[in-house]
Amino acid sequence: MSETTHASTTHASKPARLPRRAGAVAALSAATVLLVAGPAAAHVTVQPSSAPKGAADQSFAFRVPNEDDQASTVKVELYFPTDHPIASALIAPVPGWTDQIQTTKLTTPIKTDDGDITDVVSEVTWSGGSIAPGHYQDFTLDFGQLPSDTDQLVFKALQTYSNGNIVRWIDTSQPGQPEPDHPAPTLKLTAATADSGAPATASTAPAASAKSASADDSTARALGIAGLVVGTLGLAAAAVFGLRRRTGGDPAS
Repeated sequence: MSETTHASTTHASKPARLPRRAGAVAALSAATVLLVAGPAAAHVTVQPSSAPKGAADQSFAFRVPNEDDQASTVKVELYFPTDHPIASALIAPVPGWTDQIQTTKLTTPIKTDDGDITDVVSEVTWSGGSIAPGHYQDFTLDFGQLPSDTDQLVFKALQTYSNGNIVRWIDTSQPGQPEPDHPAPTLKLTAATADSGAPATASTAPAASAKSASADDSTARALGIAGLVVGTLGLAAAAVFGLRRRTGGDPAS
């Protein structure tokens, strides 16, 4: 498929002089056009935009805004990364839309707690619905285990309009470079955490074990000291009791 673009240019002769009031009106009109056109600068994005590496069973919404004032979005195609595949994906139904899933077989299986995964989702297509101008639609998926060997996942997307135009959200943003005109939705992957469902790092587990062992050792020492104190008091009380018995005193007095 090829992307179709339409552009028009209006040429007008510039007057020799422009009254100050007319200039102010023209500036206000230009600002109004920019304000109206502002929402059209939205891109296809994934939300949330970041997740821990190796995390599992998390939901992500791919937000698709309609950027054409004269046409509606009628089809969305989302392509999954093939260099860092995702173990599994569940698709939430979207009222009015039909989803179609395509899978691919991996050369190297993904190892998970549930066994090796050899077939993964490679593409999801939503069609049959409509996103009107000035509106957006969220397409939600629940991912299985995320990869842990990369810092980002790039999802390329194609957005088809009712007038036949296709916008390709496939450009990858480069560090230190301006954002491309049609950036692909990108999920940033951060360091794994203890509560993310991902395996703990090697440096975290020993630290936790050492801390636990230290706490147990302190507790044992405290109990030992308490036992010595109680035993000493008991011996002292017994000695006093025996002395009073020999002298005929009342132990309760």
